[in-house]
Amino acid sequence: MKYIIIITKEFKTMEIVIGKTAGFCYGVERAVEGATQEITKAKEKDSIYCLGEIVHNKQVIRKLETLGIKCIEKIEEAKGKVLIRAHGVPKEVYDLAKEKNIKIQDYTCPNVLKVHKIAEKFSKDGYFIFLLGAKSHPENLGTLSHCGKDYYIFEREEDVPKAIEVFEKTEKKKLLLISQTTFSLERFHKIEENLRNEIKKDITFVVKNTICRTTELRQKETEELSKKVDTMIIIGGKNSSNTKKLYETAKKNCSNTILIETAQELEKKEMGEKIGIMAGASTPKESIEDTLEFFQYN
Repeated sequence: MKYIIIITKEFKTMEIVIGKTAGFCYGVERAVEGATQEITKAKEKDSIYCLGEIVHNKQVIRKLETLGIKCIEKIEEAKGKVLIRAHGVPKEVYDLAKEKNIKIQDYTCPNVLKVHKIAEKFSKDGYFIFLLGAKSHPENLGTLSHCGKDYYIFEREEDVPKAIEVFEKTEKKKLLLISQTTFSLERFHKIEENLRNEIKKDITFVVKNTICRTTELRQKETEELSKKVDTMIIIGGKNSSNTKKLYETAKKNCSNTILIETAQELEKKEMGEKIGIMAGASTPKESIEDTLEFFQYN
């Protein structure tokens, strides 16, 4: 953790602790830097498209759009090179791009690609697949395309009975548990435990913890930090799955937890003597720096 001490105008000492894992993860940094380089070397500024938002952060997207990158929802809308976002896309997109002779540059996070490979391998081996995560999240839409026909996606412990019911109807004897790379580690283990207690003993049950290491470390650091501060500030996109989970984690330990996208959302009010700051995997360092400036000059 990085410690910064600020002396306020009222001669009070305020300690701000920034999580060392705050901000861009490897996959996001790779995608954003790649997109920036692509538009920089493009001959025509309107020739680079991105299928969906390359990362879940409005500030990052706006910056890339000012450089000339255009976000599209369907690959058929492209008139030039198409960038594949960090979350990945369904495998059918690659087939369609090839069919329509559309050139793509793939910036899918390597951790997400690993999940795709695991899902495809076990699907071919006759496993039913449980995928933990949000049904509509872009990453999961990509993963599900590698799961074959036998899968069920859910994200709460209360969903376990329904998931088992769906699985048992298939009469399969092999079951795989995987998850979204940014899923809650605590919830993953709870659901795993529930499944082990409920599924029949003759079932071959394989568990692959596909939560990326950076996500695990970030969640653990957020949990530890939130127990030691008066106010916890989580910075990141409101549509970011990993940012929401950081907020939920911090809120359990620090009742005064605030979720913001930018420093402009902060209010001038008493927050205590010790403040913790954590940022989601898609949050640029500028957003963290702006938040620090808020405390320095307000």
